Amino acid sequence: MRKDSFIIAITVAVMTIMFWALVNRPEPEPPWPSTIQGFSFAPYHEGQSAILRLYPQREQLEGDLALLSGLTHAVRTYSVDGILAEIPELAKKHRINVALGAWLDEDLQRNAQEISSLLEVVSRARNVVRIIVGNEVLLRGNLSVQELAAHLKQVRSATDIPVSTAEPWHVWIDHPQLADHVDYIAVHMLPYWEGVSVDEAVDYVVERMNELKAQFPDKHIVITEVGWPSNGRTIKDAVASESNQATFLRRFLARAAQEGYVYYVIEAFDQPWKQETEGSVGAYWGVYDSHRQPKFAFDEPIVKVPEWPMLAAISVVVALITFTLLLIDSRHLRKRGRSFLAVIAYVAATAVVWIVYDYTNQYLNLVNIVVGVLLIFGMIGILVVLLAEAHEWAEALWLREHRRLFVPEKVPNERLPMVSIHVPAYNEPPDMMIETLDALAALDYPHFEVLVIDNNTQDPAVWQPVEAHCAALGSRFRFFHKSPLAGYKAGALNFALQQTAANAEIVAVIDSDYKVHPRWLRDLSPQFSDPEIAIVQAPQDYRDSQENIFKAMAYAEYRGFFYIGMIVRNERNAIIQHGTMTMVRHQVLEQVNGWAEWCITEDAELGLRIFEAGLKATYIPQSYGRGLMPDTFIDYKKQRFRWAYGSVQIMRRHSRTLLFGRGKLTIGQRYHFLAGWLPWLADGINLMFNLAALIWSTAMVLAPTKVAPPLLIFAVLPLVLFVFKIVKLIYLYETRVGARTLQILAAGLAGLALSHTIGIAILTGFFKTSLPFFRTPKQVSTQALIKALQAAREETLILAGLCLASGAIIVRIGVESLDLLVWCIMLLIQGIPYAAALTVSILSALPRLPAGSIGETGSMRHAAHAVLRPPGTSAQD
Repeated sequence: MRKDSFIIAITVAVMTIMFWALVNRPEPEPPWPSTIQGFSFAPYHEGQSAILRLYPQREQLEGDLALLSGLTHAVRTYSVDGILAEIPELAKKHRINVALGAWLDEDLQRNAQEISSLLEVVSRARNVVRIIVGNEVLLRGNLSVQELAAHLKQVRSATDIPVSTAEPWHVWIDHPQLADHVDYIAVHMLPYWEGVSVDEAVDYVVERMNELKAQFPDKHIVITEVGWPSNGRTIKDAVASESNQATFLRRFLARAAQEGYVYYVIEAFDQPWKQETEGSVGAYWGVYDSHRQPKFAFDEPIVKVPEWPMLAAISVVVALITFTLLLIDSRHLRKRGRSFLAVIAYVAATAVVWIVYDYTNQYLNLVNIVVGVLLIFGMIGILVVLLAEAHEWAEALWLREHRRLFVPEKVPNERLPMVSIHVPAYNEPPDMMIETLDALAALDYPHFEVLVIDNNTQDPAVWQPVEAHCAALGSRFRFFHKSPLAGYKAGALNFALQQTAANAEIVAVIDSDYKVHPRWLRDLSPQFSDPEIAIVQAPQDYRDSQENIFKAMAYAEYRGFFYIGMIVRNERNAIIQHGTMTMVRHQVLEQVNGWAEWCITEDAELGLRIFEAGLKATYIPQSYGRGLMPDTFIDYKKQRFRWAYGSVQIMRRHSRTLLFGRGKLTIGQRYHFLAGWLPWLADGINLMFNLAALIWSTAMVLAPTKVAPPLLIFAVLPLVLFVFKIVKLIYLYETRVGARTLQILAAGLAGLALSHTIGIAILTGFFKTSLPFFRTPKQVSTQALIKALQAAREETLILAGLCLASGAIIVRIGVESLDLLVWCIMLLIQGIPYAAALTVSILSALPRLPAGSIGETGSMRHAAHAVLRPPGTSAQD
């Protein structure tokens, strides 16, 4: 690492540590009393459950009560079923009083048994100071007031011990007649569930207590549950965390002493089984965790994350490793670019450390473990994509100098190499091909031939006019019609290779719709004077961008790859070879056995094989030929499907070379090929994520009490990546492509419209080894509106599903919880690419809708060509 990079790394590391320290400043709070009035006591250990009636052993009960001995005057229980009936007897040994509870629900037979057992325990226990018949029975709707009153009457008539039922404060306000059937008001004060912030929570409890005192002036009020969870979802302003739990409880206990409240803190120990009834937050109300360890400091100042020094150190180490990897072979990156990457690396590392820390602090069952593994892999994937995007951003903007500039050379005619130009065609409009051939005939170049290979066109009226025109152009032009001919485009090119003139040193390939610039060969063939150069590539360009708004949008979208991504890749000799406007050394093409007929992106695959042989390619970011874009959205999708599917074919065939360093590929080449495919892989993963999100959202709507919203991070990470890519697109298109605001918007919309197609192609590529070659039709009739809608039917269905899921959650559950709000926003934002597909498809069905300023290409071309142009040279267009 260079000295200035080291200074940057240390500076950002210090800032990271300062951030951790700032967030975790110690906050003084009232100390915990040596003995509190009472704990809610659910004595279940991990693996035990009140729902399944898997109760603790007697030894476990004794151990829990021994732990609480001297720390509390009393415990409150919820049931007398089974061994739970022995709690008063065991508590007496430790001088702990009991508020004895009986569990009531809609099971009338069990209710009768609970009441009977309760009265039996009360008859022999001398340390039961209160009785609580039913817990939140009215809140859950298990019994009516009259049914509950009957149980209360039965118990009150059988004992002199004060009897009540426990309900939240608002249930007592809503059912004041209930007070006539109890000896005291047993109330639950849980401001977290009402979305009250921790800073206002204690005052909120006091206000509710005053309201109850005013409503029931003749009744003693006991707070039978008061507490705050240490983990779980956020509800309005209420955030569940260990520091907030400690803050609320320590403040409440101090205030309770001042107000003279009788209370039971919920609860002594965490209860993981409660996740099944209350969601994930139900497990985290204990002052002690499920292993009976205190969760926060009782006397010292409260720190949000007590382990923050260790976490900060880990994040710095992870960030340093990441930053070092990002700087491999980046010696030409300016200080601003290195600083940008350092910030991204440290932010990403801090996020990873925090997410892992937060997740590992949860109680993990099989489902949580599976979800956690998926989360980790998803998080790593998103961060890798983000880092790759950041690296491209930095290298596109902040290079001190370019290592591989295009410098035109003037070479005498006699020294120019012989070039064989290959034009594969299948069922192409003859008028279009004649224009292509006329442009080739006008080349300002002394030594070339043109081989036109028409493979498998069945209609003679299509290929014979082209054959006749080749004959009219002279002996340089040779036409071949072969049918049948296997191998699609690659098969045609391999046939042409067999017919190539023996003295041809260069093989050039263009698509059948391209009209080349007269100086194409003269300007670019001298690049082969370097014996290590095997490929000279010019960008794909198009001449019909002003035809309508759809083509203008597609044109804007194409520009990003050819004038940002390819220029960055060229710095490390890692370009993607295209099947048009490409030139290959003839000898090399023969040595690598020609074009791969198994791959539907034979051009990119050939380029990779040539790199594996240790040879070089160069990219010329200037237009030397322009073709025709797809006329319809469905053809636009088919073209991108072929590119994405072909990339998976290449990955699978060349995985050992790319991943394990076999062959002569450099680290930079392996990086760019893998990093270049990451966004497409992300589209495939994103498609699966969206389908899973729809399933999860449906389950939430159908069973809101059983299916909680996913962890907040599941929604946040995709949103962060989406926003980052949009900001990058806007900035680089403006600074490196020279696009105007509407052109940037058009490019973004067109690119997003292809996300679903790319995702399908990627997933298909991993499950199917071969698909037929998809030809991109030229000069076809524009699709009608109905066909346009059909072209985007999959995207429209998913869009509708995402919108309906978000709306159903809002209507059925509400968005008072932050995680619910963010989840609904995420669903809507995830729908943007699908909405883009529908929009672009409709626009493609409106051929008369003018391109307007979106179709103005002059500024884009000028800015793009200026990127690598040496001083004193001009663009050829």
